[in-house]
Amino acid sequence: MDGRYRKNIEPGIEVDIVLKKDQKTERTTPGIVKDLLTNSSFLPHGMKVRLTDGQVGRVKNIK
Repeated sequence: MDGRYRKNIEPGIEVDIVLKKDQKTERTTPGIVKDLLTNSSFLPHGMKVRLTDGQVGRVKNIK
């Protein structure tokens, strides 16, 4: 599924995100979505989410 569309993301799903500090390298961090932080229905760089461990980043892959 595509992490750029809000309809594909909901709390509880497992995703890979790119943290702000990793944007240049595109290194991903796995986790489970706690909150969606973006209100728009589409973002070209991925929806911004907060994981259950508190990390915030943009969704790159949905597992």
